[in-house]
Parts: sequence; structure tokens; C-alpha cells
Amino acid sequence: MTFFTFFLFTGIVALIATWKLRRSKINSKDGYFLVGRSLTGIVIAGSLLLTNISTEHLVGMNGSSYKNGAIIMAWEVTSALALVVAALFFAPRYLKMGLTTIPEFLEKRFDGPTRTIVALLLIISFIATLLPIVLYTGALNIEAIFDLSDLLGVDKSQGIWVTIIIVGTIGAIYAIFGGLKMVALTDTINGFGLLVAGLLVPIIALWQIGDGDIGFGLVKVFNKSPEKFNVISQESGFGQGARNAILPFEVLFTGLMINQIYFWCMHQSIIQRVLGAVSLKEAQKGLLLTGLLKILVPLIIVLPGIIGFYYFESQYFEDPDSVYPQLVKMILPEWLTGFFVAVMMGAILTTFNSTLNSAATVFSLDLYKRYLKPNASETRLVLVGKSSSAILAVFAIGIAPFVANAPEGLYQLLQQLNGIFFIPIATVIIAGFLFPRISAIGAKSGMLFGFAFYILCYYILELNIHFVHLWGIEFVLNILVMYLVSLRFPIKHSFTIKNTGVVTIKPWRLAKPFGIFLVAFTIILYLLLGNI
Repeated sequence: MTFFTFFLFTGIVALIATWKLRRSKINSKDGYFLVGRSLTGIVIAGSLLLTNISTEHLVGMNGSSYKNGAIIMAWEVTSALALVVAALFFAPRYLKMGLTTIPEFLEKRFDGPTRTIVALLLIISFIATLLPIVLYTGALNIEAIFDLSDLLGVDKSQGIWVTIIIVGTIGAIYAIFGGLKMVALTDTINGFGLLVAGLLVPIIALWQIGDGDIGFGLVKVFNKSPEKFNVISQESGFGQGARNAILPFEVLFTGLMINQIYFWCMHQSIIQRVLGAVSLKEAQKGLLLTGLLKILVPLIIVLPGIIGFYYFESQYFEDPDSVYPQLVKMILPEWLTGFFVAVMMGAILTTFNSTLNSAATVFSLDLYKRYLKPNASETRLVLVGKSSSAILAVFAIGIAPFVANAPEGLYQLLQQLNGIFFIPIATVIIAGFLFPRISAIGAKSGMLFGFAFYILCYYILELNIHFVHLWGIEFVLNILVMYLVSLRFPIKHSFTIKNTGVVTIKPWRLAKPFGIFLVAFTIILYLLLGNI
């Protein structure tokens, strides 16, 4: 029954997406990489949510909340603030310029080499951090629920290898042959499935704990460990133990928001959906609806981990990433388990193929077209995009098994690695918009300084500073280096944003009120849960 419901849901998603794709024109640059700029708000929101939420969240964040409590939800809830910034500040400017990739902006603002450096950093970050961790956590989840190693007669590590290869191959096929249109379609369908299946886990668990009363079940979980519901950590971000701290509260005011703004306002795999919007109005709808969903998402990726502590207590403290699969396996009926794993597969695939599509977009348009074949036709660029997707997928599949055994959990590992790439790129893009006096040489100097600074401080000197604080320090120093170098090598021409007329840039009339609502909602949530 488990296998039947798994293949049934997976097959339905594939059939619907393939049927919807049959009349799509994906042989052009905009058609393959940006869905012909036709995405609406609902599709953008569904795709953004699924591109972001994958098994590194379901497994990693629930594992962290099981061990450390609800403080981990800051990664999700503060995303709403960044999405407001994306909707009101960045989206209007990106769409006005008619961008296809984020590095393209850097060439307009600074120069070609700046675009190239960022494009290379993006591709490296995709294949060295995000893609392997997505594949590994997905394989871990599927192995734990299906016991594939037992079915295949191999040990657990070999079973995970096999799962990684299968999932990676399927994801690559989606990205290669369907482009962003296939990615967006499967995201939307799987997004609905993820919300349903993800909510079923805490609902059924609380129903069982409360003997048919979900509210009473929640009270029992709360009374077992009320401290785990507090969202404000008492950890210190500086000094002894800071390196092993999960998320000190003060980092929300230093590096965390810089990271959130980068991810939701500048990360290619996220912004590519915005760039594919039919209009600014729809882009803003999609971004702000995603902000609302991100505030509610902890019900799926934080609460189950706390429920896991109710059941297992400290049994899995040495291996927190196994808690969520064990919880799913324990509480869901057999026929629902297959549906749940199918949704998990969908979550893996959507994040994997979205990131793969974005990496191929950056390679094709920012590197291949610029350096290897400037006169390449659109058909040729699509072919290069497909080929590069296949090659990058092979690299990611090969790296994935080596991210196992992260001491503080896989989600924490992902964030630590992201600091190598995200903050230098964020600094140069923010400088491009907000600091008109910073020159191309200054931008490159600050970016490369930041790259070296984080590696030196965190991995070589191993300073007793939480890595998110390091992001904040790095950001300030990057801007300072950019400014000082720009005094010696001043900017040679001013930059102004010109309207290319690619899409309609009339804003959504409810964008500002919705944005204010999301900011207020976030603050009130912290005030309420911070007093537990």
C-alpha cells in the first residue's frame, strides 16, 4: 500500500505537469529559463515555497527543534521581512531592467568581470552546498521510511547512495527537458501536497497524544517541555561555546537579516521566479503570499520536532536528523506513508531541479554566452542549458553522500557553508543599489575580501564567534573595503535604471498594506512566544 500510494501521487504529478507542458514554447531563452515571463502570483508563491522548503528543512529543522526547541524558527519567520523588502524594493527594479539573471545586473552596474566572479561563486555554491545537502537529506528520509537498504539487501550507506542517484537523476530529467515551466508546475502541485502532508504529521500526532483532542494533545506536549516553545535563545554569540550555539537571539539583528535579504531578494533560484512574472503586480502578490506562508511554515518544520521530543525524549540527541523520519513512520497509517514519501520526493525534486535550472541559467547566459560564444542563438543557449544541467547534476550526486554526520545537524551545516558565498555576493548587490560611489574595482575588492575573511575567521582561526555574527561583521567590513578602494579607484560613470518595457511595472495596490501586516505579524509572534 505504501508503494502504491507513493507511485500513484508521483505519477499524477508527472502526468499533469507533462500535459500542461505540451503546448509550451521552451526552445527560446525566455521560454526555457523564464517560462516566457508568464508566471502569476499563485504559481510564483507555490514555486518559491517548494524551492525553499525541502528535506533539509523537514529533516534538518525538525531535528534541530527536537534538540534545541523553537529558536530555529527564526530562519523561517524572519523570511517574511525579507520578502517584504523583495516585493517593495528589489522586484520593481529587477523587472524594470528586464533581467534574466542577477549577475546580469552587476555588469550593468559595475563591469563584466564582477558579473563573472559572482556567476562562478553562484555555481560553486549550488553544486558544493545546496544540491548535495538536498539530495542527502532526501535520501535519508526515504531510506528511513521505506527501509530501501533492507529491500535491496545492502547496508544503509549503500541504500542512501542508490537513493541519491535515483532522485538526482529524476530531478535532472525534470530540469533538463522541461525548463523552468516544468519546475514551476511541479512546484505548485507538490506545494499543495506538502502543505497537506506536512500538516497531517503534527495533527495526527497531537490527536493521538490527546486521545482524540488535538488541543489537549498540544497542552500535553507543551507541559512536557515548555522551554522548547520559547523562540528567544539564551545562548551567547561571542565567547566560549559561541561556535556551537544554534541561534543566539542577538544574531537576528546582525547577520541573519543580511542572509535573509540575500536569499529572498538576490538568490538566483528564488528571484528567477520573480523575473519570470507576467507583471510587477503578480510578482509582488507571489512574494508577499510566500511571506505569509513562511510565517505559518513552522507548523510543518518546527512543531513536529518538538512533538518528537515528547515521544523520544533524548534518545536521538546524537542523531537529531533521524527524528522526523522516525516520527512519520511511527504515527502515519500505511496508506498515508506512501503519499507522504511522494510529497517528500516532490519537495526534494523541486528544490533540486529549481537550483539546477538556476545554475544552468547562470552558466549559459553569464559565462557561455559572454566568453565562449557571444553570438550563440537562443536554441543553442537552451541546448547549453540542458547540457550544463546534466553535468552539474553528476557533480552534485557525487558530493551528496559526503555531507553525512554533521555534528550540529544538516540544516546548521548548510547555513555555515552558505556564509562562504552568500554574504560577499549580498554585499556587492546591495552596494550596487544603495552606494552609487562604489566603483567596479571597489566592488570586486570587497567581495573577494569577504570571501577570504569568512574562511579565515571561521575555518582557520576558529574564532569563538557565532557564524551569523561573522556574517554581520563581514558585511560591514566588505562595505568599508569597497568604499576605501573606491576612493583610490573612483567610479567612471553613473548608473541609472532604465525601463526596458519587458513587463508591466504597475505595482499591486495592496503591496504596502500587506507588507506592513507581515512585519506586524512577525513582531507580535516574537513578543508572544518570547515570553514562554
